[in-house]
Amino acid sequence: MLDYMNLPGFLGTRAPLFMDIVSVIVAFLPFLMLGIIFLAKIKKYKLHALLQGILFVVSVLVLTFFEIGVRFVGGFKNFMDGSGVGHDYAFIVLIFHIMVSVISLIIWTTTLLMAKKQLQLGKHKRAGWLTFIGVSMTMLTGMWVYLILFVY
Repeated sequence: MLDYMNLPGFLGTRAPLFMDIVSVIVAFLPFLMLGIIFLAKIKKYKLHALLQGILFVVSVLVLTFFEIGVRFVGGFKNFMDGSGVGHDYAFIVLIFHIMVSVISLIIWTTTLLMAKKQLQLGKHKRAGWLTFIGVSMTMLTGMWVYLILFVY
């Protein structure tokens, strides 16, 4: 049933198909978020809130798809077999990426759940930009991990 997860990817690297799919989606995520932030700037608040919620749900679904794929194909150890980068370095980068990702997810979740209260306190704009920075850092560190595991 999940055999498609281990098919070769389409980006021309050693990555499996699911990893290429997730990587492309995550690469666009900060740009989509920036567009949604712009909606708030032009006072389209309801559309901003709706699309931010949709983007969050889609991102959590993509994260779930990613986690299933990683488990299905054998995880970090399996990916390291084809890498020319040292295990310790790759592991440190992976841990850094996971930390950035988890912190970003917590900030994003908090920003969504506390939006009304943050607006009352004048803190939502700052929380939104912190979320954007976190998502951008997640994308950049994810690209770093991808390069280590599937390109070098």
